[in-house]
Amino acid sequence: MEVAKTVEELNPFVIANQQFDCAAEHLKLDKGMRDVLKSPKRQLVVSIPVKMDNGEIHVFEGFRVQHNIARGPAKGGIRYHPDVTLDEVKALAAWMTWKAATVNIPFGGGKGGVVVNPKELSIGELERLTRRYASEIGIIIGPDTDIPAPDVYTNAQTMAWIMDTYSMTVGATALGVVTGKPLAVGGSLGRAEATARGCQFVVREASAIKKIPLKGAKVVVQGYGNAGSIAARLLHEDGARIIAVSDSKGGIHNGDGLDPLKVLAHKGKTGSVQGFPGSDDITNEKLLELPCEVLIPAALENQIHLGNVDRIQSKIIAEAANGPTTPGADEILHKNGIFLIPDILANAGGVTVSYFEWVQGLSAFFWEEEEVNRRLEKIMKRAFNEVRGAAEKYNVHMRTAAYIVGVNRVAEATRLRGIFP
Repeated sequence: MEVAKTVEELNPFVIANQQFDCAAEHLKLDKGMRDVLKSPKRQLVVSIPVKMDNGEIHVFEGFRVQHNIARGPAKGGIRYHPDVTLDEVKALAAWMTWKAATVNIPFGGGKGGVVVNPKELSIGELERLTRRYASEIGIIIGPDTDIPAPDVYTNAQTMAWIMDTYSMTVGATALGVVTGKPLAVGGSLGRAEATARGCQFVVREASAIKKIPLKGAKVVVQGYGNAGSIAARLLHEDGARIIAVSDSKGGIHNGDGLDPLKVLAHKGKTGSVQGFPGSDDITNEKLLELPCEVLIPAALENQIHLGNVDRIQSKIIAEAANGPTTPGADEILHKNGIFLIPDILANAGGVTVSYFEWVQGLSAFFWEEEEVNRRLEKIMKRAFNEVRGAAEKYNVHMRTAAYIVGVNRVAEATRLRGIFP
């Protein structure tokens, strides 16, 4: 399997550009427009000195990339991970551009990251790291320019620290500088479940198209963080049978079904889903290959690739993670009749409700959760149908169709705005 993976391009920024190029060909974009849309607008690399609990100073490296702001301020998460690279952040920023455009909300794409293993830091060290990072990227973020959000190993508390640091710097509380905040400081009801709920809405649409009843459908979830665990719970509430889930330490399997809430409680107590009573431990690799109706990759990039794609046995794949499938694997999944809902559509619920949170913060008027969910469902269904329409019009699979929809909107905005000066 590893040999097969090494012959495939796995650099996320190269993959993002390959996906863009495919859509650009269908749209017949000229070279100048392609160059503009593929080039990140700004790339900021910062050093983050942090005083550790033992009194020593440790310098971390951080990034913030603004890929495109033709349709609105840059929008995108911040991840804390030891494997963060600038190319990864550039790719994620590009994906955010196309994601926001695919669901037609007025944001551009941005992303941030810090090279750190947050599990090795105390709460105090994490706060000092976050505040210094926020201070360093403060020169380019703001409610009208670039709006961060949580991502891998960051959360609502992280956003509260960033919001406070920025607010203290400008001398006024700026609720709109980040999204994914706690409710007590301007967060939105429904935001914590938004990525998973958006995924649920498009899985329902895909199930109807494939004539697969969700009641009793076997569902496999790779990644049991915020998106994965909540997606499992929501689909369980729809009557689906969650037969396997996993986290970074491995997975569990029970063909009769798992109770998502009990699994989450077990993970909270033990630190992993593995060892859950009544289940068999399974590797993340084998989990992806289980026969099922719905597979939800909700972990990291490049999980479905040329080395394992022929062993994927799901009927629908909904990408709750960013970039979990390589371009080579995309083509084989399509050939094998597997219906893939691409990341820039399947996990766009998060950025959509982030948009709602931003709007609520700027207006200082907050909505009930029912309104948030109702508006989210409307946007996700509309976007799914627009992408499905493009897939049929251009005779392409859903990922290329989503890119055609998103890239076309950004290209149109770029043409209308022109180039200054």
